Amino acid sequence: MLSNMAASLILQKRISTTVAKAKALRKYVEPLLTKSKNDTTHSRRTVFSYLQEKGAVKELFDEVAGKIANRPGGYTRILKTGYRLGDNAEMCVIELVDYNEDMLATTGTTGAKKTRRRGGAKKKAEGAAEAPKAAETDATAEGTKDAE
Repeated sequence: MLSNMAASLILQKRISTTVAKAKALRKYVEPLLTKSKNDTTHSRRTVFSYLQEKGAVKELFDEVAGKIANRPGGYTRILKTGYRLGDNAEMCVIELVDYNEDMLATTGTTGAKKTRRRGGAKKKAEGAAEAPKAAETDATAEGTKDAE
């Protein structure tokens, strides 16, 4: 079953299945994708022994390996889609990360890097320094009112 699902994932780039099968498929297919980066006869034969489908092996080494060449890992993405109507099984879509053009387009347009700090000692020190200045301006404003 995993061999057939892996071949379908490589050929179609995205398949719909249950979450349990998708997690098992991820462990099965990611080492094959890593092995496809090194295009040798030995790696092709090793991958063919897992997939048992000549077209899927050709697609993997010709097209997919070129797209994932610079990625260090994490070649698949699991997106949960809800529950199946008949038996209430949790369903998902498993896809190859570099082949989702919609998601690649939205992440490419952001550009600006967001900061992760939530206000450390620097903000507290600035707040403490501003408080005496505000008190001084209040005192001078009251002094001018008294002088009038």
